[in-house]
Amino acid sequence: MHVIGAGPVGLMLTALLQPLDHLSVLLYEKREDYTRSRMVQLDPSLVADSVESFRELQSDQDDVEAIFHPLEIEQGVAFRTSIPADLRVLLQQWTLGFSPLNEIEHSLSSLIAERQGDSVERLAAEMSEQSIVATVEPDEIVVDCTGRNSLLRESLTTPGLSSDEGQNTVNLELENSLVITFLYDQSYSCNELCKYYKNSDNPTYKFIPSVARTFSDGNVSHVTGLVNISSEEAATIPQQCDGEWLRENRPEVAKSMDRFIDRVKGETHGEIVGDLQVLCIPLNLYRARNATNRLYLNKNEPEYLLSHSPVVLAGDSAIGSPYFQSISLGFECAMYLASLISQPALADEEMLELYETYIFKQWLRVYMRSKKIKHDKDVFELVDDKLALLELIHLY
Repeated sequence: MHVIGAGPVGLMLTALLQPLDHLSVLLYEKREDYTRSRMVQLDPSLVADSVESFRELQSDQDDVEAIFHPLEIEQGVAFRTSIPADLRVLLQQWTLGFSPLNEIEHSLSSLIAERQGDSVERLAAEMSEQSIVATVEPDEIVVDCTGRNSLLRESLTTPGLSSDEGQNTVNLELENSLVITFLYDQSYSCNELCKYYKNSDNPTYKFIPSVARTFSDGNVSHVTGLVNISSEEAATIPQQCDGEWLRENRPEVAKSMDRFIDRVKGETHGEIVGDLQVLCIPLNLYRARNATNRLYLNKNEPEYLLSHSPVVLAGDSAIGSPYFQSISLGFECAMYLASLISQPALADEEMLELYETYIFKQWLRVYMRSKKIKHDKDVFELVDDKLALLELIHLY
């Protein structure tokens, strides 16, 4: 196994494969250290120990039931319960609350290094398509875990199509947003009524906090939410800035945040710690049309890279959503792929077909949920404007 990228998904896949006797793993990573400190929370369904608990933990249960066969759900839960105890303990900890992303990466790295045996070799290297081709032997498996700017995604094109027609990435831009985080020195919680009433004086630039991404350690609450902006505005805002920059350059946004925060202070009598942290990002929904090279594996297609070895995209390399916890989704991909690889009698072609089908089903789920969230957010923005609201509501 060649796992390209030792981020959370690459590390999780490696940790899942490490105990298997019939393979060894080469793990490649160009970074010297893990420095991303943002807080993440994993989906509790990652450690579900029964089909019933798995279903109860799904916020989009109807979609899951519509897309996945009951046997697939049963098999997925069975694999979760078979995860080695040392790894399962970490997963259980991360599903209880928030953790810094670099803590997850460091913990997985330490677990892999401390296990006995030599089935995993970690290499400090920045890989390219050419170096992968030169390194990989026939029948060895390559897994691209290099994230949204995937190293190999655009190489997995469809045979017979022109370069324009054969683009492998489907990219849907849902909206542009400011992702704003602030620290509050009191316990903070929020529901839909809270989001509405704390924005009642904001005709535009409503701050919509994400309940699932609000974390309190007992002393300080980490609150993260979105403010919608136009694509024209996004072009004039730096990718990262703070509250001071907003007050000088986008005072309308800053005033909306101040009004929201003043409402929070009025209820709980706390104070903001430090300044606002602001990210300006396009919220895109994307997938790889081909998440594997199944269309040309072993078919003597010399113009395609690695036609002699299975290639798989995992995590953000294969699929990404602005509203899903992408790490949880990536861990689900890693678990499913590990469950396939743990079956040595499974032919490569069948493995790739099964994985491709799984990724497409996950894409359907992510697409349906993301479009619903986007629609609900649009409704929220216009909830006090009845005529504009009716334009958004289609009754058949």
